[in-house]
Amino acid sequence: MAGAGEDDAAPPPPSPDRQQPMEEAAAAAKRSRSENHHGLADGPSFRMEDLPAEVQPVIISLLPLKEAVRTSIVSRSWTTLWRFHCDLCFDVDSNTDDNSAHQVNGTGTNDQSTNRYNTKITRAKFMETVNSVIQRHSGIGINKFSISCDLHKEDSHHLDKWIRFAASSKAKIIDFHRKISDYRVEEAPHFPLEALDAQGSSFVQSLSLASVSIKPRSGICRFTILRRLVLSSVQIFGDFPGLLAKCSRLEDLEIKWCSGVDDLIVPHTLDKLQHLLIAGMDVQMVEFHATDLAHFEYKGRVTPIVLHGCLKLEKATIAFEASNVLPHAFNVIPSISPVKILIVRAFISKYGQSLELPLRPQGMFMHLRHMTCKIIVLARDVNDYNGVLQLAHWLDSAPRLETLDLHLPMQMSYLRSGAFVSAEVAGVEAPCMRRHDHLKTVFMSGFQCYKSQIELACCILGNASVLEQLTVEAIWGDDDYGRICEWAEVTSKRFGKVITVLDAPLNSE
Repeated sequence: MAGAGEDDAAPPPPSPDRQQPMEEAAAAAKRSRSENHHGLADGPSFRMEDLPAEVQPVIISLLPLKEAVRTSIVSRSWTTLWRFHCDLCFDVDSNTDDNSAHQVNGTGTNDQSTNRYNTKITRAKFMETVNSVIQRHSGIGINKFSISCDLHKEDSHHLDKWIRFAASSKAKIIDFHRKISDYRVEEAPHFPLEALDAQGSSFVQSLSLASVSIKPRSGICRFTILRRLVLSSVQIFGDFPGLLAKCSRLEDLEIKWCSGVDDLIVPHTLDKLQHLLIAGMDVQMVEFHATDLAHFEYKGRVTPIVLHGCLKLEKATIAFEASNVLPHAFNVIPSISPVKILIVRAFISKYGQSLELPLRPQGMFMHLRHMTCKIIVLARDVNDYNGVLQLAHWLDSAPRLETLDLHLPMQMSYLRSGAFVSAEVAGVEAPCMRRHDHLKTVFMSGFQCYKSQIELACCILGNASVLEQLTVEAIWGDDDYGRICEWAEVTSKRFGKVITVLDAPLNSE
């Protein structure tokens, strides 16, 4: 048995002559792995402090402000780097933690128990934090100063302090958005426009305000480098046209749901203005002089609109709130005739009164290449109202049209019974329409195969000589989809054109 135990025992260790080369090979392999993993063993390590002093704040500014403040606990030499952050953006809904607030106030700690993430700060705490940051910030090199919070009228002195700091720091972008769930006009804080020219001139290039009040005065300096102005739900007191006259380099102007202005008449020429958006304004007249305007958008009530000298206008979006005002977009705004892209949204109702306007277009859109029309039809019986056919007349005003998108949703309260007609309607006579020699692509959504839709489609198919494809988008179930496909097959044979039927919205994903 002793002999068997000796046979099962481990083999004897290698001789010293063989053990030394094996140890040297293992050490060499270990060094190789270490160098491959860490790089050159003797290479210098990178440290933030090795960078030039003027570069370090630039790198820290690439972080969000909250994260930049947190870096002050990494090293004593980093304690003041965040104070040169170029973007000061404060949002009352953004998540913060107590440790970040302590760092702003110079009482930083590494105790992880003080980190309380996903905590919304109160309005008072928010104002305290903003005041603490601007008090300790260097005030040098600020690019953007943004505040989004629920500020009340009695807090206007805080807003005044913040904006004066931004102006003295020569901030290029200033945004103030008052976040509110129940907006009351009388509680809107006053935004101090006069603070922007505290140094005799303004350095602001972009100004965006929401849910505040402003009072432009004649003594305000010229905003000589302001390129973008956005006003949303702003109370406007004083000389608003005079304020715009001081914005000689304004390129982008958006005025949305503002009050206090009866007429938007600006007699001064804004020769740099390229984009003008007016939405939800209760004004009696809109008149601008903008020789470089390229994109015009209007959404709201029907009102006279005059745009002087807009020969470079390429795109216009017109959306009216009232019904039966489709002709207004084609006849009453002759200033938009140079456009290449036209987007029109309107209501057509069997029950509403129509404006006393010509039934045929009075002007021509000779440069129009792409038109999008969203026409919401209000009728109880879809086959008993043909108001959508007036589109055929307005297409006559665009003889060089190449692409046409028609969105024709019906109001959901109509009678569905009898809504669909048989494929035999494909043989109906199309309304009178001029020949289109450039129209190549037509898309119709909200297609329900009711009579006036079929007549309009046949009108286009019969007069578009180079039409490559008509695409219709059905909105009902499988049975109705089959009926529409039946109509498409019969109509395609009649006109010799390709008709594609889609059974789901293109943007359903």
